[in-house]
Order: sequence, then structure tokens, then C-alpha cells
Amino acid sequence: MTRRITITALVENKAGPHGTLGEHGLSLWIETESMRILFDTGQGMTLEHNAERLGIELLQADAVILSHGHHDHTGGLKGLMQTVPGVKVYAHPGIFKPRYVRNDDGTGREAGMPSHVEGTIRQKAGDLVLNTGTTEIGDGLFSTGEIPRSTPFEDTGGPFFLDSNCTRPDALIDDQALFFDSPKGTVVLLGCAHAGVINTLRHVEQLTGGKPIYCVVGGMHLGSASRERMEQTLDGFRRLMPALLAPAHCTGMEAMVQLWTAFPGKCISFGVGAGLEIA
Repeated sequence: MTRRITITALVENKAGPHGTLGEHGLSLWIETESMRILFDTGQGMTLEHNAERLGIELLQADAVILSHGHHDHTGGLKGLMQTVPGVKVYAHPGIFKPRYVRNDDGTGREAGMPSHVEGTIRQKAGDLVLNTGTTEIGDGLFSTGEIPRSTPFEDTGGPFFLDSNCTRPDALIDDQALFFDSPKGTVVLLGCAHAGVINTLRHVEQLTGGKPIYCVVGGMHLGSASRERMEQTLDGFRRLMPALLAPAHCTGMEAMVQLWTAFPGKCISFGVGAGLEIA
């Protein structure tokens, strides 16, 4: 069991203290007793700036884990690789697929990893670990691998496709989360939870032999959730009973309000510079 771990938001939609900047994206800096890990990299416009402002040395990164292949989670990799060449990168094999999101007028726009980022990873990563299953990153920190889609009310959270004509729906099977054990229960870190936040948490429960979920941090992609989905999501959280929720990034303002209202005293804001220490 990891005895102490800290989690700091380096990239998030909301700007934080000390002159940090916000962007639509996510990146979390994770420090364990023996490792420094970056979970996602944002779009690439604020990662290095915010790290400098927050006194975090990206050169110390031992590994990068990518939650999925969208640009707002992978775009910062090119700049990072210039700073930390040879860093180890963990991802699902589908991370490099072309990705599109459908606009309101029916046209598609690119949403996947920028092509120049893929080239940089393949050239500069010290080791590129592509895996579909649960993987230990180190020091008790695990990636989930592919997450089974078991709930009938959850979907990917948006009009995502694998082609520019938006005819081939993207199931985002590469979506994964991180988790680790703590004396209070399991801590789960989400990129966007395109697999569904309740699906994800149920899967983590299975992977940990039914240990209780203590804390959930990150994007939940509920911005376009229907009333029915939100009601069932809230019911899912009530059954899981996490003690702490830090919804961020793509969760959506209306969904955040509903979470804060449903779980008073359990929700915290998690913009750039926010931190958690789990011990």
C-alpha cells in the first residue's frame, strides 16, 4: 500500500493561484514515496507555465500515463518530451486513432491526438507501454486498462466519431482511469470517464476485490447528460458512498452543481494548483 501520495492539478479548465492559467484540458501531477507521475498533459498551452508557477519540476517525471486519445489530454506531450526526453509513456494501443467530434451543423472537427505529438512520442519516449489490461505503474498505482460498459444509462458523453463524416461512432475503448489503495479506501483518478463514471468505479471495485471507494478526482463528462442519466449517476454515487468528490474539467457546471447539492460537505473544487494529500 502506498503510504503517502499527493495529487496536484497542473492543467484544468479553471485558472488557479500564483499566475497560473486555465485551459480546456486536464493534467494531474502525482507524487508517491518513490515516483513522480504525470496523468495526462492537457492541450499543451499551459502545462509548462503552470508547473513553473507551482514549483513543480517536470524533469523529475518518471512516467506519463494517458487516459485516452483526445487532444485536450495529449497535446502537451510534445513540449513535455522536449523537456523530459526518454520519459516512459503508458497508454492504450488505441490512443493514436484519428478522433472527431460532431459540430451542431453536422460537420466533424478533429479531436484526437495531434499528429506531431504521435511522432514525438514514438521518437522520444524512453519506453512506450501499450496495454489493454490493468497495469501497475509502480508504488501501488494502477491503470485500469479497458473498462467494461455495464450500466444501461451511461455513454461516451458526446457525439464522438472515428471519421470526419461522423458516420462511425467512437466507443472510446481506450478510456482508462488510475487508482491506488489508501488506509481510507481506494482513490480513483479520472481523465474524462468516457466509459461512464459509475462504470469506471464499479470496475475499480471489482479490480480491488470490493474495497470501498474513498475519493474520486477528475473529469466525469456529464455536461450533456440527460436528467435520467444524472439521476442514475447520483444514485450510483449514493450506493458507492465515496467520502470525497473532486469533479473537474469536463464534468460540466450543471452536473457539478447537482453533485455539490446531493453530497454536501463531500465535494471540493479542483482547479489549477489544487492539491490533495492522501496518507
